[in-house]
Amino acid sequence: MTDASPAIRVDNLRKVYGSKAAVDGLSFEVPRGSFFGFLGPNGAGKTTTIRMLMGAAPPSSGSIELLGLPLPARATEVKRQVGLVPDETLLFDHLTGAEYIEFVGRMYGMDRALVRSRAKELLALFELDAQPRKLIAEYSKGMRKRVAMAVALIHRPQLFLMDEPFEGVDAVGARLMKDILLEQVRQGATIFLTSHVLEVVERLCQRVAIISDGGLVLEADMADVRAGGNETLEDAFVRLVGAERRASQLEWF
Repeated sequence: MTDASPAIRVDNLRKVYGSKAAVDGLSFEVPRGSFFGFLGPNGAGKTTTIRMLMGAAPPSSGSIELLGLPLPARATEVKRQVGLVPDETLLFDHLTGAEYIEFVGRMYGMDRALVRSRAKELLALFELDAQPRKLIAEYSKGMRKRVAMAVALIHRPQLFLMDEPFEGVDAVGARLMKDILLEQVRQGATIFLTSHVLEVVERLCQRVAIISDGGLVLEADMADVRAGGNETLEDAFVRLVGAERRASQLEWF
């Protein structure tokens, strides 16, 4: 592994379910130290792609490298350096936030004292320390997202894979999470983000890829996507995925 390699390299990636290709010949690269947005309409193949990057779904064909290491051949080494925030925050409901964060830290092989120290800092950072005995089962969706992000940070990963991390999070929590992620990028980490909230992607991401029907339709720096300031990311997205603008009028209205 060298620092010259991209954080993510995907080459001719395919995932077939039955006779349907959910991802069909996808190729892109994510530079190290960047905030990268991965966009597409519903059913475009975003979640399938990120599941393959996370190692949760094997590709039908093609290749994946994370941090210069091939998947699945070196999956164990990769996982030690990646922080995951999946769309479905499947947490251990009968643990407290602190217990869950400490459990994950120990799964990464971290020293017990270090894990406890970092868990305490993360709970304070994400404003989850006010009710230390509260079980995750009693958390709101936004609180569960915060715990998932805290867990992703515990081992100081070089790469974050995040599927809709702001879904269900209130404005205050989303602002806090954005600030934390931007600080991670400033410190050299790479963030790969999917989101349906294009305004968030436009503010945060330096580079984006847009997919439709399992294939890539654009990969470019955000400045180029905006076409010199004449087009918003939403405008470009609608144009590129072929969605038609419709008049906001009903026949019976």
